[in-house]
Amino acid sequence: MFQPLQIFAQPIVLYALFVTCGLAGADSFYTPARDKYTIDKLDAQTAETLPKVLLIGDSIMSGYFKQTKQQLEGVAQVFRHPGNAGETRNGLKKIDQWLGDTKWDVIHFNWGLHDLCYRHPDSKVYGNRDKIRGTLSVPLEEYEKNLKALVKRLKETGAKLIFATTTKIPENEAGRFVGDEVKYNTAALDIMKQHDIAVNDLYELSSNFNLKMYVAPADVHHTGKANRQLAEQVAKAVREQLR
Repeated sequence: MFQPLQIFAQPIVLYALFVTCGLAGADSFYTPARDKYTIDKLDAQTAETLPKVLLIGDSIMSGYFKQTKQQLEGVAQVFRHPGNAGETRNGLKKIDQWLGDTKWDVIHFNWGLHDLCYRHPDSKVYGNRDKIRGTLSVPLEEYEKNLKALVKRLKETGAKLIFATTTKIPENEAGRFVGDEVKYNTAALDIMKQHDIAVNDLYELSSNFNLKMYVAPADVHHTGKANRQLAEQVAKAVREQLR
């Protein structure tokens, strides 16, 4: 689906950021093999004069990252952090590593899909997902608290911020209840409204996806066609902030 990764000459500051993160930025959150083409690697563009954009997110972001970068070619340099952002607890641990010393112009970010997931250590489903026997990763109240702290840190960068709502959970997903994404999105949107942060409603977009736009039944990950639509909307949101 994806072309082999090409590594270009890196700006020194960004290179230092990602080398510092390196394996320390890796984690155990599940990401499909098809979306690992940039995990723990710096995928950089060389146009120093272009604005710098950072995407923060989980494997859903990994799916639309490459096409987003292509959509913004010549408009902005688009980067992503190493690994999978996972849940908000992981974000709090690693946000300083991901931000580094780079002066970001725009940061597009999301947490939620891993927070609302139920997991059980004995589950054989990838990611140990199990909404019947499992434990909720991050309860809604804690998610709100963590997200407020993350927003505070992100605002300190001076970058223009865009929050992406969590995409729709398909029926019969092993570790997630349909409708929980709405609860977590609602809580997140209240926080974004308080801080006057732009919102990219990927939930609304994904609500119109048919079953063929998921890689498998009951799987939250998307096909190339769906990722193209997600990327187009992400790129549009970034362009609006750059204006």
